[in-house]
Amino acid sequence: MFLLFILATVLAFVLISVASSWIAGSLAKNRYSASAIMKEDYRQIDTSAVVENGGGVQIVDKDLRVVYSSGVDTIRKDKLSIQEFTAFLTENKSNPYHYDILYQPKGEFWLIVTFPTSIRLDFALVHNKQASSGDLLRAGGAIAFVVVSYLIILAFFTFIYSRGTAAKITIPLKKLCDGTKLLREGDYSARVDLRLKNEFAELQDTFNDMADRIEQEIALRRKSEEDRRRLILDISHDLKNPLSSIQGYAELLCQKSQSPELKAIYQNSQRANRLLNQLFELSKMDSPDFSLKLVKEDICETLRRIYGEIVPHLESAGFQYEFNIPEDSCYVMLDAGNFGRLIQNLTDNAVRYNPAGTTISVSLTVQNNMAVIDFSDDGIGIPSNLAQDIFKPFVRADDSRNSQTGGSGLGLSIAKKIAQAHGGDLTLCENGGKGCTFRITIPII
Repeated sequence: MFLLFILATVLAFVLISVASSWIAGSLAKNRYSASAIMKEDYRQIDTSAVVENGGGVQIVDKDLRVVYSSGVDTIRKDKLSIQEFTAFLTENKSNPYHYDILYQPKGEFWLIVTFPTSIRLDFALVHNKQASSGDLLRAGGAIAFVVVSYLIILAFFTFIYSRGTAAKITIPLKKLCDGTKLLREGDYSARVDLRLKNEFAELQDTFNDMADRIEQEIALRRKSEEDRRRLILDISHDLKNPLSSIQGYAELLCQKSQSPELKAIYQNSQRANRLLNQLFELSKMDSPDFSLKLVKEDICETLRRIYGEIVPHLESAGFQYEFNIPEDSCYVMLDAGNFGRLIQNLTDNAVRYNPAGTTISVSLTVQNNMAVIDFSDDGIGIPSNLAQDIFKPFVRADDSRNSQTGGSGLGLSIAKKIAQAHGGDLTLCENGGKGCTFRITIPII
């Protein structure tokens, strides 16, 4: 705005100059100047055109007598003193008239042509090299002072205007941005009150309407999720005892008879009971009331103890194993029971979907104040199309859902929720196309 105002000022002077030059030839004072009508004998001067165009003509002889007057007369005397004539010659620019004065040496008279001034704007910049350097410096300093003062005043008003104008835009935008950030962070009760009646008011109404709808949708979704969790929890709880009874009776009958039908009933009751237990456990973890019993533990020692119990299972399944667990202690806040369940789920998952002879590797390192446990195998790996969804409930690497594997698709979901409940996470790492690596992270203390 400051630069635009300066440009506008320069253009204003240029336009005034152009306009002055453009109309100069059309003004009566320029068409009927003293030089245009001058004659050696004043009696031969034709003043009719001047008078017809609203002007006047006066002739003053060498004795300062007004010997002729026609039309507009601002002298209003028949004779002037030297002081009066001098004042007339030097002060006429302050009058609302234009005077064109010319002396005729042969006739020894002054010809004065007068026209009423329409509009006068006097501005001229004149420089003479013969002027003294002191005068030039003083005049230049005065001009510089005027220019600098003008620029300061212009800058001040520009600043006030720009701040006021910007505030009308930036303040509403900041409020809208703050409201958007609150929505992004999960505060769906966020609303914006701009107290304006312009285009921002329409944007405010649109934003608040969107926030209302999002809040309603989130409330409905939460209620639906809560109802779903409650339904699963109730169903799994109600079916737990009947299935346990079926499994127990089937096991008892299988001990007395080798009937294939009884064996199938027993195996499927085992699978159904296992699925129901995992579903019940997952529903409990989704409940807002779920919490861990965290105790300060040496995670290195805890891992050694857990895998000491798992090694016989790995050996019986024909799996190889490698453990790289530091001897130094590394303390974390741990729920040992649930953490053991996490490790057990990863191990069961690897044994269930990989062939005998697969090597399972477990290593623990400390990175950025986090205990990092890498659980790797060199088995068949996980298809790339399932890598993004592998932690979702009921997603299985065996997408044919072969009952022989016995997998429910809930083990990894439960394991991830346990890791997150410890303040860490469980992720699937890139492994170069062979096998897979699951990474557990838990904050150290």
